[in-house]
Amino acid sequence: MAQKKGRVFSGARPTGKQHLGNYLGAIKNYVALQDEYDCVYSIVDLHALTTLETTRDLKQNCLEMALDWLAAGIDPQKSIVFVQSHVPQVTELHTILSMVTPLGKLTDLPTFKEKIRDHPNNVNYGLVGYPVLMSADITLYKADLVPVGIDQAPHIEFTRETVRSFNYRFNTNVLIEPQMKVTQFPKIMGIDGVNKMSKSLNNEIEISATAEETQKRVLSMVTDPNRQRRTDPGNPDICNVFALHKIFSAAEQVENINTECRRAGIGCVDCKKMLAQNINANLAGLRERRTELAAHPQDVLDVLADGDKRARVIAEATMQEVRRAVDFLE
Repeated sequence: MAQKKGRVFSGARPTGKQHLGNYLGAIKNYVALQDEYDCVYSIVDLHALTTLETTRDLKQNCLEMALDWLAAGIDPQKSIVFVQSHVPQVTELHTILSMVTPLGKLTDLPTFKEKIRDHPNNVNYGLVGYPVLMSADITLYKADLVPVGIDQAPHIEFTRETVRSFNYRFNTNVLIEPQMKVTQFPKIMGIDGVNKMSKSLNNEIEISATAEETQKRVLSMVTDPNRQRRTDPGNPDICNVFALHKIFSAAEQVENINTECRRAGIGCVDCKKMLAQNINANLAGLRERRTELAAHPQDVLDVLADGDKRARVIAEATMQEVRRAVDFLE
């Protein structure tokens, strides 16, 4: 077996069944990385609590996310897949790191300001300390790399600063500064054509949807707003349907749609039907694997339990070093 290049950590909030934005922006990258890196992938349920008003669906959302991850190709033989709260060492490290974190750094982060706008009536302590918990996630497993979009760069730099603060305060080099591995992928817009694909906006296409459900959602997608009639020429450059064609359709078909749309040789409905067909064909294998996994939920829970166990081994080894560095009474 080839020597791995280092350890990757990434976590995602359990939002239930994953959509095309999750799949194209993160999950496919997770799958690709595991052949070259020692990967640790966490379903970060503690992070979810910062904005949830009820935990009624939390357990099911974790299971749905795990199903999608495994069906997409994340291999528990190659990667550690686990639930964040099942490794209690992360909250211990979070508490310790919070002692070396100035409050001003937290409130200055752009994502915190966004969260305040989105949840003005629920600005809780956990929401403010979210980046510290994220830093604990990453450093607990001594990750070398964290795959993120460029918009998450401030959080990775915050983690690096937190590591430097901890190591300086306690005169140690126990924690390591992670590097950011920028993932490049176009923003996946929702069916409204205006906002990023999101379950909260009900503008998503789930990767586990049936072929019929997918076609229904695709047929409701907003296209070129300037094209009012079938005989009007369109502009694929501003059409969300065409943007997805470039991902899911063959190059020859993409070029044909580009040409025909501009001269009104193809209508939006036909264009959408072709996209739905191509999405369904692309995801057929994933959906079949997911159906098989969902029929045996205990097997999925066993995968997570094994991941929890493997993650705790790494976490406890790190925390033993951290406790010694802080000089706690043993």
